[in-house]
Amino acid sequence: MSETQAAAETNVAADELRAFIERIERLEEEKKTISDDVKDVYGEAKSRGYDVKVLRKIVSIRKQDQNERQEMDAILELYMQALGMV
Repeated sequence: MSETQAAAETNVAADELRAFIERIERLEEEKKTISDDVKDVYGEAKSRGYDVKVLRKIVSIRKQDQNERQEMDAILELYMQALGMV
Protein backbone atom coordinates (compact mmCIF):
# COMPACT_ATOMS: atom_id res chain seq x y z
CA MET A 1 0.00 0.00 0.00
CA SER A 2 1.39 3.37 -0.96
CA GLU A 3 1.71 6.26 1.44
CA THR A 4 -0.96 8.14 -0.53
CA GLN A 5 -3.43 5.26 -0.20
CA ALA A 6 -2.77 4.98 3.53
CA ALA A 7 -3.32 8.72 3.97
CA ALA A 8 -6.55 8.53 1.94
CA GLU A 9 -7.83 5.62 4.08
CA THR A 10 -6.96 7.54 7.23
CA ASN A 11 -8.90 10.54 5.94
CA VAL A 12 -11.87 8.32 5.09
CA ALA A 13 -11.75 6.73 8.53
CA ALA A 14 -11.46 10.15 10.16
CA ASP A 15 -14.44 11.43 8.14
CA GLU A 16 -16.49 8.39 9.08
CA LEU A 17 -15.50 8.72 12.75
CA ARG A 18 -16.37 12.44 12.70
CA ALA A 19 -19.78 11.59 11.20
CA PHE A 20 -20.48 9.05 13.96
CA ILE A 21 -19.45 11.52 16.66
CA GLU A 22 -21.62 14.28 15.18
CA ARG A 23 -24.62 11.94 14.95
CA ILE A 24 -24.15 10.91 18.57
CA GLU A 25 -23.87 14.54 19.64
CA ARG A 26 -27.09 15.43 17.77
CA LEU A 27 -28.93 12.51 19.35
CA GLU A 28 -27.64 13.42 22.82
CA GLU A 29 -28.96 16.96 22.31
CA GLU A 30 -32.34 15.60 21.16
CA LYS A 31 -32.40 13.30 24.19
CA LYS A 32 -31.74 16.27 26.49
CA THR A 33 -34.50 18.27 24.81
CA ILE A 34 -36.96 15.39 25.19
CA SER A 35 -35.92 14.88 28.81
CA ASP A 36 -36.54 18.58 29.48
CA ASP A 37 -39.95 18.30 27.79
CA VAL A 38 -40.89 15.31 29.96
CA LYS A 39 -39.79 17.23 33.06
CA ASP A 40 -41.98 20.16 31.97
CA VAL A 41 -45.01 17.87 31.57
CA TYR A 42 -44.48 16.43 35.06
CA GLY A 43 -44.16 19.98 36.38
CA GLU A 44 -47.40 20.97 34.69
CA ALA A 45 -49.16 17.91 36.13
CA LYS A 46 -47.82 18.76 39.59
CA SER A 47 -49.06 22.34 39.30
CA ARG A 48 -52.52 20.94 38.52
CA GLY A 49 -52.47 18.89 41.73
CA TYR A 50 -51.33 15.48 40.48
CA ASP A 51 -48.84 13.42 42.47
CA VAL A 52 -45.78 13.19 40.22
CA LYS A 53 -44.39 10.18 42.09
CA VAL A 54 -47.57 8.24 41.34
CA LEU A 55 -47.55 9.40 37.70
CA ARG A 56 -43.98 8.12 37.31
CA LYS A 57 -45.03 4.78 38.83
CA ILE A 58 -47.96 4.50 36.42
CA VAL A 59 -45.70 5.25 33.44
CA SER A 60 -43.29 2.57 34.69
CA ILE A 61 -46.11 0.03 35.14
CA ARG A 62 -47.52 0.73 31.67
CA LYS A 63 -44.12 -0.13 30.16
CA GLN A 64 -44.26 -3.64 31.63
CA ASP A 65 -45.67 -6.67 29.92
CA GLN A 66 -49.10 -7.53 31.38
CA ASN A 67 -48.03 -11.06 32.43
CA GLU A 68 -44.86 -9.72 34.04
CA ARG A 69 -46.89 -7.10 35.91
CA GLN A 70 -49.42 -9.68 37.13
CA GLU A 71 -46.62 -11.94 38.36
CA MET A 72 -44.98 -9.05 40.19
CA ASP A 73 -48.31 -8.03 41.74
CA ALA A 74 -48.90 -11.60 42.94
CA ILE A 75 -45.46 -11.81 44.53
CA LEU A 76 -45.90 -8.38 46.12
CA GLU A 77 -49.25 -9.47 47.56
CA LEU A 78 -47.70 -12.69 48.90
CA TYR A 79 -44.83 -10.82 50.57
CA MET A 80 -47.18 -8.24 52.07
CA GLN A 81 -49.37 -11.01 53.49
CA ALA A 82 -46.31 -12.72 54.96
CA LEU A 83 -45.42 -9.45 56.70
CA GLY A 84 -48.98 -8.89 57.96
CA MET A 85 -49.40 -5.75 55.87
CA VAL A 86 -52.72 -6.82 54.28
